Parts: sequence; structure tokens; C-alpha cells
Amino acid sequence: MEYGATITSSIEYPKKMSFVIFLAKCPLSCPYCSNSELLYGGEEISLEEIIEKIDDSAFLSDAVVVSGGEPLVQLEDTIEILKYTRKIGLNTKLDTSGVYPNRLRKVLDLGLVDYLAMDVKAPFNKYKEVIHSDIGDKVKESLDIANEYDDVFLECRTTYCPALLEEEDLFKIVDEVECDLYTIQQFRNRCTLDESLDGAEEPNPHNMREIAQKIKELHPNQDINIKTAEFGQQKIELEN
Repeated sequence: MEYGATITSSIEYPKKMSFVIFLAKCPLSCPYCSNSELLYGGEEISLEEIIEKIDDSAFLSDAVVVSGGEPLVQLEDTIEILKYTRKIGLNTKLDTSGVYPNRLRKVLDLGLVDYLAMDVKAPFNKYKEVIHSDIGDKVKESLDIANEYDDVFLECRTTYCPALLEEEDLFKIVDEVECDLYTIQQFRNRCTLDESLDGAEEPNPHNMREIAQKIKELHPNQDINIKTAEFGQQKIELEN
């Protein structure tokens, strides 16, 4: 398989210490991508080497997260990693863009995922405008599939880049998705795939909180987080 890196994280799987594996390759070219070095390939590594890395980190970890890139490009390797993680008793999380609904169903049918984080990059009808790939229907299909599995926690997350998304787009996304948790992530203007976004406006964390608060008022039963460099991950509560 081709991979980029591994890290240990306390935030990638909420309330659990996780070992995160970044697999290489992605069919998308999102302008704000911060892992663009992984888009076309990475270091060749065997499944056995990945398993060794998991074993070495297992005593510090509660979970393994398979991220990317887009992990479902390397479907069989992703499945084997998740199978092994299950075998040794750790929780599993999969990050995906939702671009491969049939591959996602195959993984979920195997019962290998506890937590699924899906990037919802724009309102479904605005994907081509925002990321130059018209995959809104595929993402919607992937979300519909994910919601068939009651034992899988589903997080939808949107990177809020003011140069590409209006505030109103965030409200529309929440209207369109069904998930256990919706997270608005802060765009960071460093090392972006589209160089025109280098130095572009980053959303102010206080403004993000205000937007999320308004969304929460319209959707009081929806769990909502914001994730910023300044304050990390914050849960949005209804104000009295």
C-alpha cells in the first residue's frame, strides 16, 4: 500500500487516544487541501509493516483511525487494517470524502467501523463550484448508506473557507445532512493545493462560534462542534 504518515492524537477520535494512519491517494483536488503531498502517492509499505506500527502504539491507544488522502482508494488495504484493529480489541474510525458509496457499503457491511467521519465539503448542488468535482450525488448516497447502520457513529464535517463558502452554505448543509455530529472546521491558509488560497482569509473562531450558535438554535437536537487552531474542538450548546 501507499501511505504518508502516522501520528498519535487525542482529538481525531473524540474521548479516545488514537493511532492515525494517513493513506495516500485521492481522486479529488480540493483547493484548500492541506495534505496535497498525499494526492498522487506516498511511501510504499507492506501491510505487515503497518500492523507492526499499530502493535507498537497499541499500549497507548484506544482506537485506530484510517485517514488520507482518501482511504477507500486503497479499499482492500483499508479493510485489512480495520480487521486487524478489531482483532486486537481497539475501536475503529474511518475518514472519507464519500466519493465511493459502493466501497463504503462494503466496509460497513463487514461491521468494521465504529466511527465514520465524512467530509461534506459544500451543499450537494455546489460541489463542482467549490471543489471542481461534481460528486454531490455520490456524497449524498454515501450519507444515506451510512445512516442505515445504527451501530456506526456518523460525524459530518465541513471545512469553512470564506473564499469558497458563504455562511448560508453551512446552514444549507445542515439542512441536507442527517448525522450524529456536525463539525465546522476552520480553514487554514498554509500549504494549500491551490496557491491562490495561500494567505486567504481564515475564519475568525469567534465568528465561527456565532454561526454555529445560530445553526444550533435552528437545529436544537443536532450536536454541533467547531474546530479551530486557537481553541481546539468546542461543543456548541443552546444559550439560555
